[in-house]
Amino acid sequence: MAESIVIIPTYNEIENVERMLDTVLELTPLFHVLIVDDGSPDGTAAAVKAKQSDYPERVHLLERSGKLGLGTAYIAGFRWSLERDYELIYEMDCDFSHNPFDLPRLREACIDGADVAVGSRYTRGGKVNNWPFGRILMSYFASVYVNAVLWLGVSDSTAGFKCYRAEVLRTINLDRIRFVGYAFQIEMKHNARQLGFRIEEVPITFVDRELGTSKMSMNIFQEAFLGVLQMRFRPIRPAKKT
Repeated sequence: MAESIVIIPTYNEIENVERMLDTVLELTPLFHVLIVDDGSPDGTAAAVKAKQSDYPERVHLLERSGKLGLGTAYIAGFRWSLERDYELIYEMDCDFSHNPFDLPRLREACIDGADVAVGSRYTRGGKVNNWPFGRILMSYFASVYVNAVLWLGVSDSTAGFKCYRAEVLRTINLDRIRFVGYAFQIEMKHNARQLGFRIEEVPITFVDRELGTSKMSMNIFQEAFLGVLQMRFRPIRPAKKT
């Protein structure tokens, strides 16, 4: 069994998924990939199945019946990966806004002692390309707000490019994770921090997608804003050991 698996949720990513798989599979050290597809009508899952014939041990597909939310896609992927004893479990987008060549850098941070490595736009050395200035400000000040309320201590609190050590995901009570959008990314970091795990930020360059359609909506931002207030007063309990 490989050490590392990259979980990539998809919905209508036919323009990107084959190139993403090719890029990740060529990296050293070797990474496995789990695509969690939410019933894409554009043929995304069929493209992944074609790749599976070339890489039957390294490309995996979890098909779901419809758009059930980013957070639930990742949690399904976490459970699938933990059942198969992967030690390092990654999150990333399929649209190349997260550079797959940064995966080894996230891995290195966890190998060197981090429990969670976060690909960060707002730590020293990180940056954003091709976003409107207003969206950069909204994202940046969202992290300022999160840190003011939760004392999270992570510059890029909404970042979705991460590597977890398996112990972190086994300790977080995934049944109690309630949010599905940006707030999901905040909630996972908040749980990891409150449970005593070390979070390290790795500077990355975030590039807005070139192909396909963004899944961002105002509802996702509203969930994050209100969700942070709920997190502040909601007790965190670790998962029960089995």
